[in-house]
Amino acid sequence: MSTNVLRTADGWWVLRGDRAVPVDTKAATTAELIADRDAVREAALSGEAGTPVADLVALSPVTTPCRVIAQMVNYRSHARDSGFTGDIPPAFFRKASGSVSGPGEAVVRPSHVKFLDYEIELGLVMGAPLPVGTVVEERDLPSYIAGLVITNDVSARDVQLTKTQFYESKSYPTFTPTGPHLALLDPEDFAHLLDLRLRLSVNGELRQDRTLADMIVRPAQALTLLARFQTLDPGDLLLTGTPGGTALKAPPKAVEKIGALLPPAVKWKTFFKSQARNPHYLHTGDVITATISTPDGRIDLGEQRTPVADANRHPR
Repeated sequence: MSTNVLRTADGWWVLRGDRAVPVDTKAATTAELIADRDAVREAALSGEAGTPVADLVALSPVTTPCRVIAQMVNYRSHARDSGFTGDIPPAFFRKASGSVSGPGEAVVRPSHVKFLDYEIELGLVMGAPLPVGTVVEERDLPSYIAGLVITNDVSARDVQLTKTQFYESKSYPTFTPTGPHLALLDPEDFAHLLDLRLRLSVNGELRQDRTLADMIVRPAQALTLLARFQTLDPGDLLLTGTPGGTALKAPPKAVEKIGALLPPAVKWKTFFKSQARNPHYLHTGDVITATISTPDGRIDLGEQRTPVADANRHPR
């Protein structure tokens, strides 16, 4: 059974229902906490009454600096929304770890960004080194993955598309809300991964709702592909892609063909003029709510609730 851990400014806590018990550990980083699983178990088994969770302010359970890597177009529903047909080659990109923020912290839209989008993603938190050349089978996942977190791969679409620039468009501060819970998994929990359901709402309107069964490249294969060129260490974070339902969607085929005939500057100006009528992009004052859990509650990553703020009104 998974164990949910919370991080606050005062340290680490194990969740038991609506109460939290402090973990007696000197761990300052996620990697150090993962290495001190005995302390986590002791807190989970403690008879201490604990503190009401509602009284705690959760920070990201993934500490930084760390590697933050993401998979691109990894759900069939998102591939359809993006206009992809046929086989989709697996692809990865990096995000700055400075983009990681807490589960209740505001997502701050930079003043030059007009088209801000959301992408709920299951985050895999590494528990062991993944050397280059490693081949990971499904049965090996417990040896490499320590736990799971909710992440939101917030995206500045006007930067991403006009510059073909994933790193910048997804790496501004607060563009990777993470948490609230780090669900530390037991080996038997991995059999239930495909039952995990990702749900994201904006102002109470459900936008994304899929299980991991919609995933194209699943975690074991993703780690194997990533290990062809990238080393990972304990505490590193892999975002595994988003389901369909984001604000950005591919234009109809006829519009796409016409756009291909236009000079790039004209094409993008025309495209974003049409996107300005799309009400699903994020605006100041919106509230994003994200959850990931199995139907039986065996794995429950909590609820992430992040308001959207404007950089001019929310200095950091």
